Amino acid sequence: MEENNFLTYKGMPLVRKGKEIYYGDMANPFIVRFEILSSKKEDGRDVADNVSVQLLKSDTQLPQKERTVKETRKDTLFEALDVGFTWLERAK
Repeated sequence: MEENNFLTYKGMPLVRKGKEIYYGDMANPFIVRFEILSSKKEDGRDVADNVSVQLLKSDTQLPQKERTVKETRKDTLFEALDVGFTWLERAK
């Protein structure tokens, strides 16, 4: 059996694809999608300063519009992760 070594946040996997980060398990009914809309330099590193957060149904057969349950924007990735975690916990 192959082991997946995903980065996790509060016990759930985080998968990055470019400026998008997916949070949660596709086997569950919902996941969260973060999109880094803009970033700024701090101490030589890019830091997200505008992040879109979407709670999505994990059923990829549905059209994108029907998959979106909630959405918001946050000023930091930490704030976005916190909202995403809360949404997933409440959606259980």
